Amino acid sequence: MKYCKRCVYPENAKPTITFDDEGVCSGCRYHESRKKLVIDWDQRWSMLLEIVDRAKNDAIQRGNKHDCIIPVSGGKDSHYQVWLAINKLGLNPLLVHFDHAFNTRIGKRNLNNLIEKSKCDLVECRYPIESARKLSRFMLEKVGDLTWHYHSGIKTFPIQVAVERNIPLIVWGEHGFAELTGIVSLQNFVEFTRWSRKEHDMRGIEPESILGQQGITEEDILPFIYPDDDAVDACELTGIYLSNFLNWDNNKQCNLVMEKWDFQLLNCKRGRTFNLFSKIEDHANEVHDYLKFLKFGYGRATDDASYEIRHGRLTRDQGIALVQEYDAVEPVTLEFYCDLMGISVKEFYKFVDPLRDPSVWSKKDDQWVLNSTLHDQKITENAYDSKESINSNNAMSAEQANMYFNKFSKNNSHSDLLEFYQPHE
Repeated sequence: MKYCKRCVYPENAKPTITFDDEGVCSGCRYHESRKKLVIDWDQRWSMLLEIVDRAKNDAIQRGNKHDCIIPVSGGKDSHYQVWLAINKLGLNPLLVHFDHAFNTRIGKRNLNNLIEKSKCDLVECRYPIESARKLSRFMLEKVGDLTWHYHSGIKTFPIQVAVERNIPLIVWGEHGFAELTGIVSLQNFVEFTRWSRKEHDMRGIEPESILGQQGITEEDILPFIYPDDDAVDACELTGIYLSNFLNWDNNKQCNLVMEKWDFQLLNCKRGRTFNLFSKIEDHANEVHDYLKFLKFGYGRATDDASYEIRHGRLTRDQGIALVQEYDAVEPVTLEFYCDLMGISVKEFYKFVDPLRDPSVWSKKDDQWVLNSTLHDQKITENAYDSKESINSNNAMSAEQANMYFNKFSKNNSHSDLLEFYQPHE
């Protein structure tokens, strides 16, 4: 298995990653393009302002109260998108939330905080827990993803609302796959499409194709049904990504919304990554991410470490050490979700076994073992204490201890961790 010489991504990273002749991955090259390509960020901001002006004019002509839709989870990106829309772009957005039933307590707190601070109107779809249970069990066995239902809802319900209310602009945050693996180019100004939703977020599965399987009903799939093409065309729907117009950095943006709108971080060590501000609203993310590790041999710590290496907040040695510490950890929520789906932990692993990437995993003496991987690479013994850590920008420094768990972070009690992992109904 090859690994990027700059970050810590393997060559089998999903959805798509490529390596050039220098052994550098497309995700690193994408990030590099933000600095070295001839990108005039002032010009791109002007382009965004033009889109905003059209949205405001559309709202007037259509008699709409709202200029655009912003899908929100309550996380750091939601806070930043809405803050920017109101305070820098002068928009009056309609917030759209898909409640997937797998929320953390801090996630619900931050969502309520966002609504209170923004004073925006909210449309919410609350997905029934029984439907979530049914879809999680079905999709775990089918594609190895117990969170298929909420990726589908997050990427479909806002489109349903946009068509119903005749609001043509949807404002998304970063293009996540571009930021991680460089799947698209900044020069393309990629927009949200029905195809990308299906192929990247819904694993190539439209909900109509699973109707009737394992008791799945029309009610179970209703929030995932994309409006027909004629309705979308009549609305003149467009979905833009703010990361095409801004030099995106989730660390700086998180600090901004902490200061301006009291966004709260996690205050205890997590199970599967060192990042304390991303995906903290999602109770099932630990198991979702662990499934990625079981299938492809890398997990959330690889994603987060690669991102921070590219932004200069980690050395590669530090990133490797973090991957070794977190990526293979079985989540404390695994038994909870197995109980929810009505299966045993042993059955969980049995469902995953056929989905393991054979280039990463081998079975020896009836046990699955990783082949030669990043975990085997030798690193500096005191990687976390390298001289770069003295720099206040480094994720392992005392100055960053509230954003990333390191030796300077407040190591709260185990009860705090359990409180975080307690789902909010």
